[in-house]
Amino acid sequence: MKKSYRILIINWQDIKNPLSGGAEVHLFEIFSRLSDGYEIHLLCDSFEGAEPEETIDGIHVHRRGLRNTFNFIVPAAFRELNRRYNFDLVIEDLNKIPFFGRFYIPTKRMGIVHHLFGKVIYQETDLLSGTYVYFTERLIPKFYRDIPMVCVSKSTAEELIGMGIPKKNIYVVYNGVDLKKYRPVEKSESPLIVSVGRIKKYKRLDVLIDAMRILKSKNTKVRLEIVGTGDALDQLKTLVSRYRIEDIVNFRGYVSETEKAELLARAWCSINTSPKEGWGLTSMESQASGTLSIVPDSPGLRETVIHGETGFIYPWGNSEKLAEYIEHVLKKPDTAKTMGRNARRWAERFTWDSSAHRMSEIIETLIG
Repeated sequence: MKKSYRILIINWQDIKNPLSGGAEVHLFEIFSRLSDGYEIHLLCDSFEGAEPEETIDGIHVHRRGLRNTFNFIVPAAFRELNRRYNFDLVIEDLNKIPFFGRFYIPTKRMGIVHHLFGKVIYQETDLLSGTYVYFTERLIPKFYRDIPMVCVSKSTAEELIGMGIPKKNIYVVYNGVDLKKYRPVEKSESPLIVSVGRIKKYKRLDVLIDAMRILKSKNTKVRLEIVGTGDALDQLKTLVSRYRIEDIVNFRGYVSETEKAELLARAWCSINTSPKEGWGLTSMESQASGTLSIVPDSPGLRETVIHGETGFIYPWGNSEKLAEYIEHVLKKPDTAKTMGRNARRWAERFTWDSSAHRMSEIIETLIG
């Protein structure tokens, strides 16, 4: 790697944005590790109280525009920054809506794709907004087929190939996990299960709430801690109240990274209900914590678990099967502990250092 190379990443948000998620964790974990070898810049949207320019973990952050208008101001913002820095490579992080850089970026380009919403977007937003996202995603093969595309899972890679991106242009670089932050501790004495992540409508946490209703009807002793915030929170609280399961379901809201790690480690199992992810980051964080993970058979998530060894994979949307697996874990704590040890060994195969090294290899083929 040569320090003289300047790389610009275009992404909607930076890691300090209150709306940041897995895509931003991926971005900063990997490219902060590469900042000793490259000069890394990030163009992203701004948020209330944010500085227009700052350096975070070696990444020079340039905030321009607002969330709802960011993709429209990117061309002008890029030209402004490119006059100052003359970038050698521009990486478009295609998280939500493509930036269509081929029309205004003269230098070498690369794309990063976490996952494509597809029709799932209609579960999250209104018809007009959903249609806008859906059809802009359909344009990706037309405008990105001739550049390298990095995916965070085989599921996303297969979806891009199915859309028409040549296989030879696709690389898979799995997300890593912080093995020092997430590590096993003694489990909670009483049965504890955890769900961690943004509370969005399309994430379908109602499936987990229904599974809790089923477990309570069987007088199963269990407590669920839901960690995270989002615009579907009130709907979920209403559902919990309707099912009269407030005594076994607790909404923790936002918690610190330290508290999140402790909850994952003390839990008997973690749960995910999403119909689609790029990669199940919280599933891997759970397993690194020595906690088995129960995930749906959906893209991006099924790759994170070895069924029957490090966790369980249930048919997506099937709350009865989910409840069955949770009950199995609660009734056989020794088996759950064995699976937790397996989960830790599995998670140790996924490190951010190895992900960053693989990303640097791909970059070097372009500008080295």
